[in-house]
Amino acid sequence: MASSLVRPTHGRMIGGVCAALAQRFGTSARTMRVIFVVSCLLPGPQFLLYLALWFLLPSEKSAARQSW
Repeated sequence: MASSLVRPTHGRMIGGVCAALAQRFGTSARTMRVIFVVSCLLPGPQFLLYLALWFLLPSEKSAARQSW
C-alpha cells in the first residue's frame, strides 16, 4: 500500500515536495530531485508545479494534527 502524499519533516531540502513524491512512489529523494532538475531543462511549467505542490501538500506535522 502506498503512503499518503505529505511533505515530510525530515529529509527535505527546500519544501519537501521531492521527498514527498519519493516516499509516495517508493524511490529515493535524491533520484526524485535529479528527475526534477533534469525536467527543468525541458520546456514546461515544472517550477510552477513545484511551487503549487509546496503550497497545496500538507506537511507531515499538520497532517498528523488533523487526523483524529
